Amino acid sequence: MKLPFELFISLRYLKSKKRNRTLSLNTFISTAGVVIGVATSIMTLSVMTGFQGYFRDKILSAISHVVVMEYAGKGVTDQKTLIDKVDRVPHVTATTPFIISQVMLTVHERVQGVVVRGIDPRTEGAVTDLEKNIRKGSLLELDRSGKDRPGIVIGEDLARKFDASIGDTIMMVNPIGEESAMGMVPKMRKFVLVGIFDAGMYDYNTTFVYISIPEAQRFFNMPGRISGIQVKVDDIYNAAAIAESIQSSIGFPYYTRNWIEMNKNFFSALKLEKIGMSLILVVIIIVASFNIIGTLTMIVMEKSREIAILKSMGSPERSIMKIFMLSGLIIGFVGTVVGSAIGYSAVVVIAQSGIITLPKDVYQVSHLPLSITGYDILFISLMALGISFLATIYPAWQAARQDPVEVLRYE
Repeated sequence: MKLPFELFISLRYLKSKKRNRTLSLNTFISTAGVVIGVATSIMTLSVMTGFQGYFRDKILSAISHVVVMEYAGKGVTDQKTLIDKVDRVPHVTATTPFIISQVMLTVHERVQGVVVRGIDPRTEGAVTDLEKNIRKGSLLELDRSGKDRPGIVIGEDLARKFDASIGDTIMMVNPIGEESAMGMVPKMRKFVLVGIFDAGMYDYNTTFVYISIPEAQRFFNMPGRISGIQVKVDDIYNAAAIAESIQSSIGFPYYTRNWIEMNKNFFSALKLEKIGMSLILVVIIIVASFNIIGTLTMIVMEKSREIAILKSMGSPERSIMKIFMLSGLIIGFVGTVVGSAIGYSAVVVIAQSGIITLPKDVYQVSHLPLSITGYDILFISLMALGISFLATIYPAWQAARQDPVEVLRYE
């Protein structure tokens, strides 16, 4: 197939002469710069996307998509009516009641402040992944009716910190306590460890513990009351709109919060970091594009005679510009394709092998989570091609404005 005139010349200009291999080396260096810039951008962006996706999944495995609570904080008294109203809202797939408060746990002379959640072990699994996250014991063991000590489920890292195992006794202390003749006395209750879960996040594993709703009602003196309703929806990214529909349906004195609002600061920080990192990646590719400018400028200087001959033979300035623009775009295109392939392959290998480990107590995750989407690769590729195109404009304009008479006068 016969190539267009401008493309044929641009390909020839990127090749080296037998007597001088400088141009081929410059072409290789320019292409390698784009390859490194694109591959680095894909790998870096995959880290940010991976952390964002990992934390989103882990957060949603431990909390519900939407919670419904009462404004005054006194608790919900008619939970059946409230649950029926919420269940009738479109896009709501499951609901379960809960109680939440803060206590202290003490085991083997070790003390830790935690958030205790009273749950219904029979319906909790329909809303969160707590049941799937159980590593030892059973969530259903929380319902220990008739037993001398109620059950409790704690996180894997908290169990390791307490040096506790299934069957051990855990003392729960409520600092608010109860009034007595001697004043306020902390309320204490012994629980037996019936389950250990791993939510995949160090903070969750050391912060949350679970008991049954009846035991929570007795311990916190909330007879017949719950803190609120946990709600699961069919689309996590539409949780805000569904929460508004729930609010409209149940009205005052209840309010709703979705998972994005409950973790707004965390995800806002991740988003800001991703935007900042994207700007840095743009700078990396811009720096790589200077190699293209340098290479094309050297080609223009080397090929001044050939350019003058082409112009004297009738080639318009537009064709001359197109020749050098195509040369730069070829470098950018090859570098982008190769860089994308290398970057994506590296992401897949690192993600599947888990060869990069992280301290879990610092980063909340034991292995580096990498994830890249087609939109991220498309964004980086188009950005690299766009910057490569912009890098060709000045050298191409410089070549097109050469006066063939001045160039050929000294030949």
